[in-house]
Amino acid sequence: MHTTRRADQLATAVAPTPSATSRATPKGLSEHAASLRRARDGPNELPATRRRSPADIAASVIREPMFMMLIAAAAIYFVLGDRREALILGASVFVIMAITYRQERKTERALEALRDLASPRALVLRDGEWKRVAGRDVVVGDVLQVREGDRVPADATLLDGGNVSVDESMLTGESVPVHKRPARDPASDREPGDDGAALFSATLVTQGVGVAVVTATGPGTAIGRIGKALVALAREPSGLERETRRAVVVFAAIGLALCVAVTIAFVVTRGAWLEGLLAGITLAMANLPEEFPVVLTVFLALGAWRISRRGVLTRRPAAIETLGATTVLCVDKTGTLTENRMAVEEVWTLDDAGRAPHPASGLAAFAHYGALASEPTPFDPMDQALQRHAEPRPAGFADTANRVHSYPLTPDQLSVAHIWLGDDPDGDDVAVKGAPEAVAELCSLNAGQRATIEAAVVRMASAGLRVIAVAAGTVPRDRPWPTTQHGLRLRFLGLAGLADPVRPAVPQALAECYAAGIRTVMITGDYPVTARAIAAQIGLREAASVVTGEDIGRMDAAELMRTVSRVNVFARVVPEQKLRLVQALKAAGEIVAMTGDGVNDAPALKAAHIGVAMGRRGSDVAREAASLVLLEDDFGSLVDAVRIGRRIYANIASAMRYIIAVHVPTAGMALAPLLFGWPLVLFPVHIVFLEFVIDPACSIVFEAEPAERDAMRRPPRAAASRLFTAPLIATSVLQGLFVLAPVAWLYGAALSDGAPGDVARAMAFAALVFGNIGLVFANRTRSSNAADVFDTSNATLLWLVGGALGGLALALYVDPVREVFGFAAISAAQLGSALVAGCAGLCALAGLRAMRRGLSRAAG
Repeated sequence: MHTTRRADQLATAVAPTPSATSRATPKGLSEHAASLRRARDGPNELPATRRRSPADIAASVIREPMFMMLIAAAAIYFVLGDRREALILGASVFVIMAITYRQERKTERALEALRDLASPRALVLRDGEWKRVAGRDVVVGDVLQVREGDRVPADATLLDGGNVSVDESMLTGESVPVHKRPARDPASDREPGDDGAALFSATLVTQGVGVAVVTATGPGTAIGRIGKALVALAREPSGLERETRRAVVVFAAIGLALCVAVTIAFVVTRGAWLEGLLAGITLAMANLPEEFPVVLTVFLALGAWRISRRGVLTRRPAAIETLGATTVLCVDKTGTLTENRMAVEEVWTLDDAGRAPHPASGLAAFAHYGALASEPTPFDPMDQALQRHAEPRPAGFADTANRVHSYPLTPDQLSVAHIWLGDDPDGDDVAVKGAPEAVAELCSLNAGQRATIEAAVVRMASAGLRVIAVAAGTVPRDRPWPTTQHGLRLRFLGLAGLADPVRPAVPQALAECYAAGIRTVMITGDYPVTARAIAAQIGLREAASVVTGEDIGRMDAAELMRTVSRVNVFARVVPEQKLRLVQALKAAGEIVAMTGDGVNDAPALKAAHIGVAMGRRGSDVAREAASLVLLEDDFGSLVDAVRIGRRIYANIASAMRYIIAVHVPTAGMALAPLLFGWPLVLFPVHIVFLEFVIDPACSIVFEAEPAERDAMRRPPRAAASRLFTAPLIATSVLQGLFVLAPVAWLYGAALSDGAPGDVARAMAFAALVFGNIGLVFANRTRSSNAADVFDTSNATLLWLVGGALGGLALALYVDPVREVFGFAAISAAQLGSALVAGCAGLCALAGLRAMRRGLSRAAG
């Protein structure tokens, strides 16, 4: 019975059906044909969330409290008979809608660019060459390769493959992966399930490598038909978003209360309810910081775009605010700290060792079987190195039909074995590669031979080489294959030492991490001595102490938590143990960023505060579980992301500080007439003008601010820290009061000197604009250096200042505009007084800060 089944399996492998044979070596589509099909069928993606129309944006703008107040003020002016003022306020609503629409489109374009980067990748055969393309570019008829850890990019039919299993639970609810076989009759094989050839979009390949032809894309796929009935789920708001929304609600409530109080006070003291209602609305508008959500949306979207330009894709914008708090970076060695381009540097056998490019005798056999033990189309750098070492490749190697059976790597058996059709009609060739101790055990070596091999492994690994062993053997063709590798009869061929050079930028990037108070932990599957050698090359601290996966397996949670607080190198770690390391670091109070690339890494990536997937060698499921994706698998780009994340958070804090500060003098000047019996200083049109300065300052100027020079020389901010802290609010209010006091004094002094109300109003408004610009400069940086405050390297700042001053000139000196604002022309001396008043408070505040720093240095 075994012999018959073995014969059937062998016959299928050697002489597949004509259909399967013709499809086993397909040529794929040409780029031109693919373009035509993409134009006909559309991109391979599910229908996206509908873009908001201009009408939707207008409705959302009008629902904002600020604009509802603006419309109410326009209605009051209309009732009072001042139709020109009403029309101007109404027109300003449309202008602000246009600005909001532009900002939203800018954000959408940034997010669309990120979505394109996030599109699942696919390896397709185009013009006779395998090419990596975005999943959305896959078309019907494309020949693609799928392998363990990949999401299938489209519905397809398997043409060829070895030991392919797929998790179809998202379609069938069945949690056990199902086996797939090459198609016998592709036209009738379209249902999910075991022993079929149909592959379905978004299902997960859990084992094996296969070649398939695409049969449906986008909405035409099985998952696409389900997707048509679904709508996009709302994104869970981040902690920063929730905090910002709470702040807006608090300020809105304060504004509403002040509006009611001012209206009542005007009615009681002056008997003018319309004038009181107008004053109350003006005060509420001056008090409401509607810029908060704008800042958060624009900063996070554009921040994610900026990070993507450094080779890091942000899949979850909330991760940006966590980057600045990261205390530990857990990184893989291969491909992240190193270049992931291994080459065979040394070959060692029990009888001989050599480095010659074309070794003979035993070394030639080592090269031959090392190639047979690797994948024909390899992605693994070790497989690529073994193949390059064996050039020219063994005959028949490219035809996977000649590989009749495989034994995959498992946690219990750290080796891979492939059985190939041999030249001997009585037996097939066996090629094995894997961990030296695992291969040595399979070869049944004696204690002396094992000791010799172990000494060679230690020597090679201590030189920074990655060591794998290769063995060879034969299996009788007339018997069933053994159920495990332990049933194979093998001879030990030797060891390969592979070098993977450290990326040149890693030592400097690691030094930046240490300067920023961020600890780096290396986690690798390599031997401890190899890990220690690489750690020494990159300058990793405490590199002498190495803990292995075997050690981790013996530790309980408490002991592991103590271990991760002092150990920075973990070797021989399997993916399942990464999750334990992440949980232990989190239990120790660390904010953890974790890199991973495999299917089994997904739990650790999801458990980490910031999961970081590899873009080149990572599986799709790892990228889906991650918050960030390193497009080039480069540790330096991850450090760049931390730097940019700190910059983004610092700029958000600066913008929020400015918003609170700038509303203090505006609200104060709206309230001053009631307190001092003055004529009204500000009307809604004045608030609208100020908003045209405040909004660009928030969403453009502060967002474009470069990182401060010491951004990566500060410790990480506490994870539990809040943005709207008491010091931030107190500093902002103090800044606002320092602007308010001289502006109010200027207005009162002008009235006392007999200046008409429209002249005094023009002077006070000009002082407010100057003070507003001064607040922008004051909040751009935390630095106490005046040169940093007045640095003009941010080009958008110059545009803002020029636009604000130009608008002020129009409002003061162009008759039609001046009449709208209710101003009278003021002299150069009066304008100079306004300039002094606008800047005096901030100069006084700077003087106090300088005095306090001087006292602190003296005391120190």
